[in-house]
Amino acid sequence: MAEIAFYHLTRTPLDQALPKLLGRVLAGGDRALVLCGSEDRVAALDAALWLSSDPDWLPHGSKATGHAAQQPIWLTAEDVGEAGAPNGARFLVLVDGAESARLVLFDRVLDLFDGGDEAAVAAARRRWSAARAAGHALSYWQQGPRGWEKKMG
Repeated sequence: MAEIAFYHLTRTPLDQALPKLLGRVLAGGDRALVLCGSEDRVAALDAALWLSSDPDWLPHGSKATGHAAQQPIWLTAEDVGEAGAPNGARFLVLVDGAESARLVLFDRVLDLFDGGDEAAVAAARRRWSAARAAGHALSYWQQGPRGWEKKMG
């Protein structure tokens, strides 16, 4: 089973919060696959990661740039197949309410959702319940004045 951490965005938008989380993944020597809700979001996050100043270097790619196996961070709107992430990632980052049918292929899953969007919050609650029922280890993090605060798990 995967360890799934839900990240409740309340203070900064996704394009500002995601680079810091991905920076931590890379600092730990790991790779990440970011599963987006649309190709438009893939393009927007691609630009945001290139423009990020904290951290200032987040090597990444997408279908548009290719070479998945060489990319520490892979941005996609397509779920992984049975072979797993095309870049060998053991971290899966879910944004825009994206869901994967293959959570068990990852060691850790980060599910980021917008706390200002009631539909996104309701969908995250549904994903939490489904993940708990499936036996995954869960934690819940919320943005606070000093950064991420662990609330449950």
